[in-house]
Amino acid sequence: MIVSTISQGLLWAILGLGIFMTFRILNFPDMTTEGSFPLGGAVAVTLMTQGVHPLLATLAAVAAGCLAGAVTGLLYTKGKIPTILAGILVMTSCHSLILMVMGRANLGLLDAITLPNLLPFAQGVNLLLLGLVFNVLVLAGMTAFFYTRLGQAYIATGDNRDMARSFGIDTDKMEVMGLIVSNGIIALAGALISQQDGYADVSKGVGVIVIGLASIIIGEVVLSGHLTLLERLLAIAVGSILYQVLIWLVVALGLNTNYLKLFSALVLAICLMIPEMKKKILKGASLSR
Repeated sequence: MIVSTISQGLLWAILGLGIFMTFRILNFPDMTTEGSFPLGGAVAVTLMTQGVHPLLATLAAVAAGCLAGAVTGLLYTKGKIPTILAGILVMTSCHSLILMVMGRANLGLLDAITLPNLLPFAQGVNLLLLGLVFNVLVLAGMTAFFYTRLGQAYIATGDNRDMARSFGIDTDKMEVMGLIVSNGIIALAGALISQQDGYADVSKGVGVIVIGLASIIIGEVVLSGHLTLLERLLAIAVGSILYQVLIWLVVALGLNTNYLKLFSALVLAICLMIPEMKKKILKGASLSR
């Protein structure tokens, strides 16, 4: 059970890392997440059922997510559509695209070869190793990117768009790039989790943005303080694992699992309120002195 919980936490952490690119760096929530996540799973599962190597199928899923992010970025920067509305438009379109790709509402992997099947250990250990490998790859890629000049320009765009533009940074280009990379990572999470679950479903993206945000917020609350960039990214993995532990506790206590999404929303709301509550407590303590 411990191995299973940690492996699930690591796989869902990839979703959190993708959302971090837009939610924390660019300071806006991207609703494309709920479309690119199931789209990645649909593309990967469909290709694997047709005999395509699971690694190639997973890379194709990433490419599909990047395309979804590019459309959202162009609608936002060139079409001047508000980011949330642009994300909703693409998310809605992805629903039809998934049905076109799979030809049905859900599709099972059956006897298809998946990435966990390529590893020689037990299924739980294979999933754990898969989560570790892809987390290291994504973390290394994001960390390396953020320390390049392009990455610094991207961070500057999120910090102050007008200031970044005054320094000659093409902020529209940075935002489109961020949405492409973010949704590529999110689609990767969708592909990996669909391989873990053994199927893809058109409704699999409902509420995933809450799970990703919960991973980010829980990690920041638990590992509060002045964190380096790498530590902030690692905190997402910690938060994701802790979130899965909370889900496991809900199931272990025999609570109705039909209300898991409500539970997720409550956890996220509480975690979002904790920093402000801390400030008020500290302010009250200082005034009492």
